[in-house]
Amino acid sequence: MENVTEKELFEIIGDDHQMTSIETPLRPDAFLKSDEEKMVVIEQHFKAIMEELGLDLTDDSLKGTPHRVAKMYVQEIFSGLHPDNRPKISVFENSYNYDKMLVEANINFNSTCEHHFLPIIGKAHIAYVSGGKVIGLSKLNRIVDYFARRPQVQERMTVQIYNELCDVLNTEDVIVVLEATHLCVSSRGIKDASSYTTTLQYGGVFEEKEMRNDFFNLLKKEQ
Repeated sequence: MENVTEKELFEIIGDDHQMTSIETPLRPDAFLKSDEEKMVVIEQHFKAIMEELGLDLTDDSLKGTPHRVAKMYVQEIFSGLHPDNRPKISVFENSYNYDKMLVEANINFNSTCEHHFLPIIGKAHIAYVSGGKVIGLSKLNRIVDYFARRPQVQERMTVQIYNELCDVLNTEDVIVVLEATHLCVSSRGIKDASSYTTTLQYGGVFEEKEMRNDFFNLLKKEQ
């Protein structure tokens, strides 16, 4: 963009919720430090942020906050960044020859907008038609949770879940829908608390409109 400063570009990208790649942007050295080492550094930096805001860290309520935030970032809300936390997924032969769609709806997830580090709160709806393999139902929830626990853009998260399921199940007969509220929309900027964002990715048999309609009709019954 011509005549746009770097800071103005940051604002444009953030407010438009743009993503730059399907893969979560990570440096090559992202995992050279241990979780404990990262927590020490994050604690120091977050303490500096709080001090710049004018907060009194000698107060009993605040003095432990830098450590709590560091632990939360590394071990909880951003734990999906580390490949060691990828859920172990076992698939099984479809021995009962079930050849219709399987739907797992209303999977709750909490993620974080990578542009403002504010929460994304939503539900995932997933369906697939077995190509010979089936997956334990709870594993669908774990896959959603894994990709949610990192700084995210909803469009990227949708594609990442879809690609993971296609790979695990060895089929493109998969559909993924995410519905979410973004606090970067509801609590800042336009401050619209009523809107939510829907994204979807699908392939294989779900390219057929009739199959997608069957899926969405099932979702209506669940809601």
